[in-house]
Amino acid sequence: MTTPTPPTLLLDASESPLIEPGYQRLLEILRKMGSVAVACSGGLDSSLLLAAAQAALDRPVVALTVVTPYMATHEIAGAKALTALLGVRHRVLELPMPAEIAYNPPDRCYRCKRALFTKLQAIATVEGCAWLADGSNQDDLQDYRLGMRALQELAVRSPLLEAGLGKAEIRRYARALNLPVWNQPAQACLLTRLPHGTAVDPEQLRRVEAAEQALRALGFNTVRVRCHADLARIELDRVEQIRLLDTMLTEQVAAALLDCGFHYVTLDLQGYRMGSFNVMP
Repeated sequence: MTTPTPPTLLLDASESPLIEPGYQRLLEILRKMGSVAVACSGGLDSSLLLAAAQAALDRPVVALTVVTPYMATHEIAGAKALTALLGVRHRVLELPMPAEIAYNPPDRCYRCKRALFTKLQAIATVEGCAWLADGSNQDDLQDYRLGMRALQELAVRSPLLEAGLGKAEIRRYARALNLPVWNQPAQACLLTRLPHGTAVDPEQLRRVEAAEQALRALGFNTVRVRCHADLARIELDRVEQIRLLDTMLTEQVAAALLDCGFHYVTLDLQGYRMGSFNVMP
């Protein structure tokens, strides 16, 4: 098997800011790992990790993507587009929702990561890879991330975190590599849009996904639609909140979300917060 030729899209690693110590630390960590399967969601973090692994390693890198009922379809499309762009072998694994998260428990992320990464680790072993790696980074330590405990228990490596890289550096390096996701906002599984302890309804998840896509089509970038049964609670960052209220887009936004199946639409004046359901009683 021959190593895929890197696409012309990628810049030479000697170009700034790829000569920065952080990016060089990442490459060195990956070289020492020897062979890697990357859990690739198609988001910013795993995309940079995949591109760096391809640049660092002599052996071909394998990208592994899990498809579940609670993942946004555009993320799957993004993962497929990225691996095709990089010329990386890509395995897609379709899995049902684990029974232990069917009621969206508070430790959902731990249970989910434990179940899914156990499957991915088995595939990485079959592929002959010494390590399974994910895109966790320094900024994840500041958030409520129970899933990181599952990664530690399964000995999944997080090279971005090991290199001390946060979101700002990751975004800068991805832009230098001309990766199309360099300015993509943070992503999270659709279960984060539902309150804990509620039965997960696939139709409800698709409604949330459609609502967020509708808001992005109207030009909103950092957005979450939290679902409270028939009520949609929109979270936007402060700048986009002001834009929504100042440009008289409220009627268009309300109409778009009503078309998605919600009966009530509200704007959360506290703005966008990662994992806002994690702090609610």
